Amino acid sequence: MIRHRIPIPALGLVAVLLLSVLSFTGCRSRAGKSSSPEATAMVLEASEARDYARVQCLADSLGKAGKLSKGESYYWQGYANYHLGQNELAEYFWEEAIRLLEYADDPNDLAYYAKSGNRLASLLCRLGEYASALHQTLPVINRLEKMQCDTTSDYTNLLIFAGCSKTFFNKEDSTATEMLERAYQMHLSNIHQKASKDAYRDAVAGIINVAYIWILVRGYEEGLFWTERLGNLVKESIGLFGNDKSYNDKQWARYKIFQAISLEGVGRHQEAEKAYEEYLQTQFSGTMEGLTNASDYLTVAQRWDEAAASYRSIMEYLQKELNIYSLDNIYRYLLKKYHAYQMLHQQDSTNLTARQICDVLDSAIINNRRLDASELHSILVRDMEIVEAEARSARQRQIYTAVMVVILLLAFTIYILYRRRAEQKLHKAHEALKVAYDQLEETTTIKERMESELRIARDIQMSMVPCMFPSYPGLDMYASMVPAREVGGDLYGYMLTDHSLYFAVGDVSGKGVPASLFMAQATRLFQTLAKQGMTPAEICTRINDALSGEDNEGNMFVTMFLGLLDLQTGHLSYCNAGHNPPILGDPEKGCGFITMHPNAPIGVLPGLTFQGDEIASIKGRPLFVYTDGLNEAENPAHEQFGDDRLLKFLRECSFESARQVIEDIAADIERHRNGAEPNDDLTMMCLNIK
Repeated sequence: MIRHRIPIPALGLVAVLLLSVLSFTGCRSRAGKSSSPEATAMVLEASEARDYARVQCLADSLGKAGKLSKGESYYWQGYANYHLGQNELAEYFWEEAIRLLEYADDPNDLAYYAKSGNRLASLLCRLGEYASALHQTLPVINRLEKMQCDTTSDYTNLLIFAGCSKTFFNKEDSTATEMLERAYQMHLSNIHQKASKDAYRDAVAGIINVAYIWILVRGYEEGLFWTERLGNLVKESIGLFGNDKSYNDKQWARYKIFQAISLEGVGRHQEAEKAYEEYLQTQFSGTMEGLTNASDYLTVAQRWDEAAASYRSIMEYLQKELNIYSLDNIYRYLLKKYHAYQMLHQQDSTNLTARQICDVLDSAIINNRRLDASELHSILVRDMEIVEAEARSARQRQIYTAVMVVILLLAFTIYILYRRRAEQKLHKAHEALKVAYDQLEETTTIKERMESELRIARDIQMSMVPCMFPSYPGLDMYASMVPAREVGGDLYGYMLTDHSLYFAVGDVSGKGVPASLFMAQATRLFQTLAKQGMTPAEICTRINDALSGEDNEGNMFVTMFLGLLDLQTGHLSYCNAGHNPPILGDPEKGCGFITMHPNAPIGVLPGLTFQGDEIASIKGRPLFVYTDGLNEAENPAHEQFGDDRLLKFLRECSFESARQVIEDIAADIERHRNGAEPNDDLTMMCLNIK
């Protein structure tokens, strides 16, 4: 079952018409001739090397060349796409393999029929699509039983997936219980016949699914029963194959966390906590999956403080490893993190998490649609290749071409109709929006509208500066920006590439919306040029070329400190473009302003070549970068905070973390202002590499 999530009716209808043509021309695929042992060996070798791109390429090319049967070719292409993270394509190929091999009687074809059914059911259950899994597994099970191929591990796993799917919809379903029990006894029989590593691993993998489904439907008594069965298998496996430490640690951890959740669910809290403590002793508990399992237990145990902390760790890991959030991660982690904060009644953290969800939701939806569109396109391309090949072999080119012309005409007609309907909807929406806007003008004052727009502008501007900071061993980094008005001209940013950290702090001349727009340009240029691996001086020169000259009609400029830090050696390369000199800690002297070339601000004069500086190593020496909103902050008597007071504060403070330093300075500035309104934007950045 391919899930078409893209709302394009014309494309969906074209696909339906294509399938109709295939049926009409009698070009339906069949399993084809048997595979050659050499071809199968080549694919297996690439699979064992985990070179999944090569597996996909070999399976496709060998299948087209007739070296692999179509059923086996499709199975391996599904296998490769699954490991490459393309679930839609994997699902498509496994479904095609099942369709092609549905009436096969060759033992090798039946083996791949069972394998494809097993893999497809596993994928659907992992995605939580238990109805689809049940729909797919039952016909395969019946076919294998009819052909007396019901003794393999693939058949046993199909029983488990079918039983788990039935249990998901009805915990009291006796047929589900019978399936799961039969599968368990088959695993035990297989182990008794041959107590091999593979036999134990197959059994452990199967019983993990059973224990998990009972925990998922909150059948904790049954979950505890199956968890203890899992524990017995894991203990036996460890006793026989103790040298596989990584695998044993992972399975022991799963057993312990399932035990902790089930015990907590039946009210045996002390035993649950003990099992959870044993789980934390495993290496697996520190992995992404391990943190997720721990969060599930903490949620069941209503230990909301620890659950929130666990979700924070998960989000930090995701922020480090991923460029964009997926809808699955938002659902599995961010929403659970939001719920944990709700239960703790921590309104600020709840609001922050809600805002984070809003910030990443649009990009996650767009990315999800893009990935689905890409996979759907690949599927349609594959369908077209199959259509063309089978049409040639069936010698029906003329009929096929004529029908294709009709299809294209129909598709074009549908496209025209669809486009016209879309234009009509867009026109209606535009008219409705115009009416709504007219009503808004009649009921809202100019001041309220301006305030609303400024609030939106502030939200947009604040979303442009990072609120999360790089997670790198030994690196402690934090920054904050507080505009003096609704929007401001300060900026800061960073970019982590391998072991190099680019960072920048800047101050645009002026305040308000013009400054914020200029700030947005400078921020975008910094990120773009840093990705090209330039030095700080080169980046400043290129930004100056872009922002100065005739295009700078407002004669605006920006002071900026830009650094490039080697996180392994501590080497700092930097360029200061007319900005306040940063302060660097010193174990002997305390701290002091760093020396630098007197470059002009960016945007003042076109054609300038900026000069940079460097420091051999700043390891263990905190670096503090700021804008003049700090040292020029005034109290009601117009007395400035000043450089001397800043140096004195930094020399006397105990550096616990970068965030603590910035928060303490911000509090001291507020005390100095003594109620006076801020006269300039305030931005601070502190970083330290141990």
